[in-house]
Amino acid sequence: MSHQLDQFLKRAEALLERVEAILPPAAVAPDWQASTAFRWRKRGNGYLQPVPRPAQIAFDDLQHVGRQKAQIEQNTRQFVEGKPANNVLLTGARGTGKSSLIKACLGAFAGQGLRLIEVDKADLHDLPDIMDLVAGRPERFVVFCDDLSFEEGESGYKALKVALDGSVSAVIDNVLIYATSNRRHLMPERMSDNASYTHDEDGDLHPGETVEEKISLSERFGLWLSFYPFKQEDYLGIVAHWLAAFGCSVSQIADARSEALQWALLRGSRSGRVAWQFARDYAGRLP
Repeated sequence: MSHQLDQFLKRAEALLERVEAILPPAAVAPDWQASTAFRWRKRGNGYLQPVPRPAQIAFDDLQHVGRQKAQIEQNTRQFVEGKPANNVLLTGARGTGKSSLIKACLGAFAGQGLRLIEVDKADLHDLPDIMDLVAGRPERFVVFCDDLSFEEGESGYKALKVALDGSVSAVIDNVLIYATSNRRHLMPERMSDNASYTHDEDGDLHPGETVEEKISLSERFGLWLSFYPFKQEDYLGIVAHWLAAFGCSVSQIADARSEALQWALLRGSRSGRVAWQFARDYAGRLP
């Protein structure tokens, strides 16, 4: 009997070794001193890759978004000081500074322990692994999800819900999620959704389950910041700011006005991104 037990244990041990060999390695913590910004990369169970040269964006470089700038700066300040703060959803027009504001937060607060972790939408189901890596660290982490949107049935949708609200385990207090999207409710809104609305006996309108589900994710963000297309003078002001940053004189900035408007017209947008692109082109062509 003892011989049979020994044989069984040996076979079980050999089987465990084969299973361990094919399992992906556990997520490994990075060198936290290597950078202030990290990207989540998929290889095995995934890992955090330090970003050697994080984007250098200052709050002062972001023009005509003063209210949004003040709110996200205050929220981030509360966070790095260990005070209560909210997850943030930035929605609205393209190129108006949503992503740049989040990067500016890192530039402003990295010295106070803020760190940025960029996660692609396709990898949101790995959020629990990321949370495990940073839990208990002295730094304060913003998980950055750029250009976020979902179609029905995508797995990352539920993973993000859990990360925002917590599951059986408590919400980790040194992590916030900052996300940008062109969709206010992060999911497509179709005409057919209107059919699910109902009226009560007082005539009040109530959304159906389909609409409630789409709204429920965005409502888990405590702070919403909305961005709108720039007016012409706002756009020209941003152009002037960047031309000055590239060393143009006052007269050169004035001469660029007409070209800047034509540039925006050709692109169908007066966004901050378009203004920056024009300024780089114009300043680069000057003798």
